[in-house]
Amino acid sequence: MIVVTGGAGFIGSNLIRALNDRGESNVLLVDHLVNGQKMHNIADLDIADYLDKAQFIEKIETPHFFDKVRAVFHQGACSSTTEWDGQYVMMNNYDYSKRLLNSCITKNVAFIYASSASVYGNGKHGFRVDRSCEHPINMYAYSKFQFDQYVRHLLPETRSAIAGFRYFNVYGPREQHKGEMSSTAFHFNRQIIEQKKAKLFEGCDGLANGEQRRDFVYVDDVVDVNLWFLDHPEQRGIYNVGTGKAETFNDVAQAVTDWHGEGSIEYIPFPEHLKGVYQSYTQADMTGLRQAGYAKEFLGVKKGIAKYLDWLNREQ
Repeated sequence: MIVVTGGAGFIGSNLIRALNDRGESNVLLVDHLVNGQKMHNIADLDIADYLDKAQFIEKIETPHFFDKVRAVFHQGACSSTTEWDGQYVMMNNYDYSKRLLNSCITKNVAFIYASSASVYGNGKHGFRVDRSCEHPINMYAYSKFQFDQYVRHLLPETRSAIAGFRYFNVYGPREQHKGEMSSTAFHFNRQIIEQKKAKLFEGCDGLANGEQRRDFVYVDDVVDVNLWFLDHPEQRGIYNVGTGKAETFNDVAQAVTDWHGEGSIEYIPFPEHLKGVYQSYTQADMTGLRQAGYAKEFLGVKKGIAKYLDWLNREQ
């Protein structure tokens, strides 16, 4: 059996879809369906069983629970970057992850987990998987960073298959439940349909309007990396998962209007509350992933968004 925590979420549900495409349906989906809208992400998936996160946590350390499990994809977390209840965030993202990892090590179960590019904070020191670049600036990022630190201490002491991925700006199918936290591609698509205009922030940090840059990565590429590490358990460590190429929000909006064959771009005032805490630039250093042996190329914004909108607008 394969366990996917956060299995009804964005990346988790896409992982299960890809496992199904491989003929793998012996999947335990773990989630916390307070937001019942997430059921739309999993209605077309084949799984063996479902457990609420609270039930799953109760079972983690029971003697034989992991006897038939061969891998855990740990995608579940409190992902809100505005949650400042540190005790809550650390309990959900750090303590839970530690307990799950240690149980996997005890049973020699592969543990593949979601970290976050948010550990790099404002990015002033770069985006390498290196302690000198890491400076989280919110509780979510800190919880992810501290778990990475825990993994770093454990890796030399075990030969278990452990891989963590610092996701950059992921977009693609099955993200609609995220509301305001959905990708800009999702929001621009809706804006073009409803208003014929994609709304972008004006420039900041000395950049022209819409010229802020992010490393936008398509969810299918993220899933492929996860599955590659499932197939290559000898590769262990923490890795960036982006494209390695920063592209502008103008590029994203243009890709959306190109797909629709209509629409324009409107620049709106940069929000006051984001000044000084906004990432104007992110770009994954992909050295570690390439050195591990992952050679597949990643989709750029133009091709990735076209693929996404083919799916998204068919589903409307």
